[in-house]
Amino acid sequence: MTDRYVAVEDLRGLLRSEARLIGLDLGEKTIGVAVSDVNHGLASPLVTLARGKFGENAAQLRAIFESEKACAVVIGLPLNMDGSEGPRAQATRAFARNLAAAGAPPICLWDERWSTAAVQRAMIDADVSRKRRAEAVDKLAAAFILQGALDRMNFSRP
Repeated sequence: MTDRYVAVEDLRGLLRSEARLIGLDLGEKTIGVAVSDVNHGLASPLVTLARGKFGENAAQLRAIFESEKACAVVIGLPLNMDGSEGPRAQATRAFARNLAAAGAPPICLWDERWSTAAVQRAMIDADVSRKRRAEAVDKLAAAFILQGALDRMNFSRP
């Protein structure tokens, strides 16, 4: 790993006043984006971007990083249930490498094995229609991923 990657325990050292953390859930067709509050305790869904050419998505994400004063990015890493990495995890690592090379803030990869399933279950329990679930699942999964990293970061305070 390069210095563009950080462990969740090291995120606290990157925090600045008014800076936020950004969470990403990389789907095959969309990218869910979430943002933390300035106190770094709560994640909120922000937007869902259509996946396109990497350069276009990188430009959209850089604009979000700048407008939200992002100090770091938490990207969900889709590990297999046994903890091994399959093709989706390898594709996520490649996206993260390319995003780092495109000028992203430091990146933290976060185990997201249960994020989409947990979000879908919560929406089904709330009786959200299938269409509304499809529209919102990626940005909500990004918020779930980011919230997990925030909780871990805040729990591991010295």
